[in-house]
Amino acid sequence: MAVEATNAENSPRSLGVGVVGLGWMGRLHASSYRNLAARYPELGLAPRLVCAADPLPENQRAARAQFGFERAVDDVEEMLADPEVDVVSIATPNFLHRDVALPAARAGKPFWIEKPMGVDAAQSREIHEAARAAGVATAVGFNYRHAPAVEHLRALVAAGRLGRITNVRCWLYADYASSPDGPLTWRYDRSRAGAGVIGDLLSHGTDLVQYVTGQGISEVSAATDVFLRERPIPTSAGVGHGAVEVGTERGEVGNEDWVAALANLADGTRATLESSRVARGHRSDYALEVYGTEGSARWSFTRMNEFEVMIGDGGLEHGYTTVLAGAGHGDYGRFQPGPGIPMSFDDLKAIECAEFLTDVAGEGGGAGGAARPASGSGAAPNTADGLSAAEVTEAIARSAASRSWVEVPQVEGTTWGA
Repeated sequence: MAVEATNAENSPRSLGVGVVGLGWMGRLHASSYRNLAARYPELGLAPRLVCAADPLPENQRAARAQFGFERAVDDVEEMLADPEVDVVSIATPNFLHRDVALPAARAGKPFWIEKPMGVDAAQSREIHEAARAAGVATAVGFNYRHAPAVEHLRALVAAGRLGRITNVRCWLYADYASSPDGPLTWRYDRSRAGAGVIGDLLSHGTDLVQYVTGQGISEVSAATDVFLRERPIPTSAGVGHGAVEVGTERGEVGNEDWVAALANLADGTRATLESSRVARGHRSDYALEVYGTEGSARWSFTRMNEFEVMIGDGGLEHGYTTVLAGAGHGDYGRFQPGPGIPMSFDDLKAIECAEFLTDVAGEGGGAGGAARPASGSGAAPNTADGLSAAEVTEAIARSAASRSWVEVPQVEGTTWGA
């Protein structure tokens, strides 16, 4: 199914939206749809929040009262059967992604799904193949690649400004799981959350490395560990990182707290990746450094709206220059009038929403669609990108278990591949 955008001079075309899962991320998807027309008026689209599917009554009430959904249900099948729902957002816990994505594809509904796309590579492959067979446009929530500074790093690499890329370093440190008294939620269950921090955070890192360099990760050698091996068992329901009541009984953590990997890219570039969910003091320190024969550049999410760059020999001033994001860096100009005014995490999701709906309207790639140019325009990260990240993270888990180098299967149709 494709939804054609109208000419910008005409009335915007209504586009019915269904969101599955009205936790924090589902609410952010809803807000992104609501704000689309203000940031991207030329798309000629007017997303309409038709239906939210969530089993919790309080989330159903919030969907209607806070976000303006026309209706809210607890049955995903009912939402997918609704002829007024044109596109679907999947913002459920990881272990439910496949159970929503496959019927969405069968129903011909383009979908925007959060990462990790599946609990493992096998589930991610099912989702990708279903979307490709149905011919529906897709987006996967690799939001950090949309930061204007990251888009500019990609452009520097593509233009050869840094020379031949020699090595890349990416790390994602967080402390959301650093308390030993944090509840043993589904996030620590391998059957429901996959390989812990490898899929939760490092999947973002693998996407950033491949997106900025335009090269696939071809082989990895990794080590992992679980530093907090037991956690208190919850006594009430909850789906977040914490804020869940617990009892005195404790259970075993089933997936990884920390991972470090060496990687080789397809063109011989070297990379190092590391991630932790128990790094005390690091709230969300996600960073990327790219080194080449003519210069280097680096970016950190903790200072999302700037980057550092050094090109050539600066003589007595040799070293990094700090650049504040501004017009000309990715989609910055759509959100702020001049350089140095911060954008937010929410804005990155708004960009992702616009790219998804651009694809839905037939102006970009689709499931495994056309390559996205370095300028930042074009297709959203799609299910091919989601599968590629899953193949890398699964190879990392296998490498850590076997203590050996492991080859990574390559995926066709990624948006970073050209």
